[in-house]
Amino acid sequence: MNDEPLKEPLLSGAQTTGAGHDCRQKKRAVVLLSGGLDSATAAAWACRQGFALTALTIDYGQRHRVELDSARAVASALGISDHFTLAVDLAAFGGSALTDPSLAIPKGRLESEMTHGIPLTYVPARNTIFLSLALGLAEARGAHAIVLGVNAVDYSGYPDCRPEFLRAFAQLSRLATKAGIEGEPIEILAPLVSLTKVKIIQLGLLLKLDYGLTTSCYDPDDDGRPCHGCDSCLLRAAGFQAAGAIDPRSSHGQGRQYSV
Repeated sequence: MNDEPLKEPLLSGAQTTGAGHDCRQKKRAVVLLSGGLDSATAAAWACRQGFALTALTIDYGQRHRVELDSARAVASALGISDHFTLAVDLAAFGGSALTDPSLAIPKGRLESEMTHGIPLTYVPARNTIFLSLALGLAEARGAHAIVLGVNAVDYSGYPDCRPEFLRAFAQLSRLATKAGIEGEPIEILAPLVSLTKVKIIQLGLLLKLDYGLTTSCYDPDDDGRPCHGCDSCLLRAAGFQAAGAIDPRSSHGQGRQYSV
């Protein structure tokens, strides 16, 4: 579908011009930072909203190890000095092509295939685990919110990216934490959840985010270059194309064209 240009009200009145980012002021939030396009955009959004950010990156045994380097680069660029990389070996459980090299990453899927069923790249209960860890860190840090870049529009069918999941987790956090019981629940903020990929990219460009620091590919080569065939690569390419922007991470053509 065609998207209208992104309007600034999404930024809650924040300015979109000026040099750099400053994430060391006002209320604290924990941002789940994978190193991908969406999480980086969510982090930049939170910076511009005035949150002081603590970043949490999870090394869960993912095959695309380059995203850990990207997370460090994004955190540095956004001025986030309080950055944890926590090892949680979900590869030991198996059940996902992102952690089990014996399972092939799906490539070249049509748009219709991406929107039906749950693909092999789904990691069992990943966002529930990640949010639980972020909740613990947020409460320990006295943070007011958790920010994450999940998206329920261009998301390959993952069940833990949906608004109803986020609402349920927010209720859990109110019931399961000291902060919640004492009337100061930790908010779950997902600013991208209802945006198409093109609008996410437009938002990041408004925020002067350097997308060259991010990675989206599920199956990059040994030097971190994208495969241009997995779902994540295809959605990213379509988003940049629809936004009329060049992806600084891409080394060649955009591949198959999809509506976004």
